[in-house]
Amino acid sequence: MAEKQPNAGRIELQSDPVITVEVCRESDLQEGEMMEVEVGEHKVLLLRSGGVFSAIGNSCTHYGAPLSKGAFSGGRVRCPWHGACFNITTGDIEEYPGLDCLPYHKVTVEKNKVYVSAKMKSLKQPKRMKEMGRRVPEITHTVLLVGGGPAALVCAETLRQENYGGRIVMITKDNLLPYDRTKLSKAMNIEDDSILLRRMEFFHQYDIEVWVNKEVTSVNTEKKTVTLNDSTLHHYDQLLIATGSRSVPRGLECPGSDLENVIFLRVPEDAKKIHHGSTNRQVAVIGSSFIGMEVASYLADKAASVTVIGSSKFPYERTLGPEVGIVAMQILEEKNVKFYMKDRVTEIKGQNRKVKEIILRSGAVVPADIVIAGIGVIPNSEFLKGSSVNLDSKNMVIVDKFMKTNILNVFSAGDVTSFPLAVSKNQRVSLGHWHLAQTQGRVAALNMLNKPTEMNSVPFYWTVLAGKSIRYADKYFFDLPGKIKCHHRNNLWFDHHFIVSLIYLGYGEGYTEVILKGKVEELKFLAFYIKNDEVVAAASLNFDPAVSQFAERMAAGKRITRDQAESEELGWLKLP
Repeated sequence: MAEKQPNAGRIELQSDPVITVEVCRESDLQEGEMMEVEVGEHKVLLLRSGGVFSAIGNSCTHYGAPLSKGAFSGGRVRCPWHGACFNITTGDIEEYPGLDCLPYHKVTVEKNKVYVSAKMKSLKQPKRMKEMGRRVPEITHTVLLVGGGPAALVCAETLRQENYGGRIVMITKDNLLPYDRTKLSKAMNIEDDSILLRRMEFFHQYDIEVWVNKEVTSVNTEKKTVTLNDSTLHHYDQLLIATGSRSVPRGLECPGSDLENVIFLRVPEDAKKIHHGSTNRQVAVIGSSFIGMEVASYLADKAASVTVIGSSKFPYERTLGPEVGIVAMQILEEKNVKFYMKDRVTEIKGQNRKVKEIILRSGAVVPADIVIAGIGVIPNSEFLKGSSVNLDSKNMVIVDKFMKTNILNVFSAGDVTSFPLAVSKNQRVSLGHWHLAQTQGRVAALNMLNKPTEMNSVPFYWTVLAGKSIRYADKYFFDLPGKIKCHHRNNLWFDHHFIVSLIYLGYGEGYTEVILKGKVEELKFLAFYIKNDEVVAAASLNFDPAVSQFAERMAAGKRITRDQAESEELGWLKLP
């Protein structure tokens, strides 16, 4: 091969031209390292593992994060933003969120020079869909998917990727094809078409039937049938229960809670109603959870005023702890959001069936034209009452690590499930995480096809406040103990002139001490949560890729000690 200057390349003349570029010398990239290189004016991620070079797309297929800033461990790279993982050899997505894979390119090494050869088409397309089969007319076997969320969608896609040739039917009570529900509280005035995960052409192309505006009212597992709200009866050979959960007025059983402009965010129509009904109006958000805080953030510059009412001392206090709650609260206070914490609603007063003001337990009176309630969710499992499918005390569907219920050929995935979390010693949990629902859908599909696959993901979640992204991954949400020992400064007033990025990872066992690296007041820190001399959780702010690395260690079952957390040397986190 002729010697080339870096980024000088040749293009082979063919229907899909291939460009070959020298990107570095062999010694420039050591074992276990990765770097961003340029091929034909496009970014490519070059990696070295086991002495072998590989090249894949550098932009995460979820929201486009640069993977070169993420965590590289073994045969995969983890996104620094939301935790998606991709195989470094094939580019295939191995951990969600997201749906698509990365393009992959040929790498050759000659005379200590590393060359990447890439098709021009794949360079221009940052996403790649896995090859999928279609229905085979002679096969009558039917998989019925109850629910139209991420779990059902990924289950359907995985079945076709694995060349399942039977009939796939997805039944959803929504009037839309599967869509990105995570956007409803983050960007409320959006067109339905902009949040669809796949378009109708996709479902037609791969023979996936989607029945919208249909609801399953009962299941007969002996006869393998479901009954819909239109009284029709349908047979299945295998069934996936993926109906998710919904917001409920838990804790809002007070006079006035049934007034017309008390709204729960459940579907896109609710989001649009909140957006249009809140413009230049006085808004009260009941609940300081993730949804409530996101809604308050979105409306802060649109409503005349926004007030958040929460039962804890700080937002997220019982899940993420006071340190994170203080940061989140102050981000919104800078946008003139007012907080009434450690309080609760005792009455909602109205006029002509519309809200006028809210009375709190403390005696405070909050003027309000519209109330958004985000204070609880319940599983959509009522249709299973009377069936043989086992539910727990919270009416969650009980599944094993293969997403199997107690009934043969009946599976469940997503927010409606109670499942054993592998990274938390198989503690049974119910977690409403977007990426977990996708992973569970895939696991269910593989086990439907008798390809034994266990659920072993590290949970990951993110939220957005005032344009600042707060992300966390966890083993399980935990309730905080009464007394916390913290090693950090007391000054918690911040200057928010740059993006906030926080990730959290933790057990459901609580913690007793926090070890902090960096400076909270400068919005750049890494927090380790300690229990019994072991790091059981981590949170970071502008400290990437610390927690992505932490998540990889947790996924590999590696223990992190208190001494490691206290050490000034954090080389084990592979920070830049």
